[in-house]
Amino acid sequence: MFCHMDETRVCYDVQVFGRVQGVGFRYATQREARRLGLDGWVRNCADGSVEARICGSIDSIQHMLEWLRTGPATAHVTQLSFAIQATCQHSGFVIMGDKTD
Repeated sequence: MFCHMDETRVCYDVQVFGRVQGVGFRYATQREARRLGLDGWVRNCADGSVEARICGSIDSIQHMLEWLRTGPATAHVTQLSFAIQATCQHSGFVIMGDKTD
């Protein structure tokens, strides 16, 4: 699916910092994103953070950003950064391989 920026569907790139690897963060993120009907992906980064692309309605994105500020009970989020994206090509929400660079 190809999405354009409009009032019904938006896409964000998100990066989550803190104790977010080795605590089930990606799996919990996937579960929450699917519950909210979002498309995109999540993966670990070499610097210990987790990044995601989330696409969907602005209301669902806002709920997901709130959830990401805390994450699952086993995580400790210290910082969340995000930027809106102009386009995305995702259908469903998947866990991607780790980003190594």
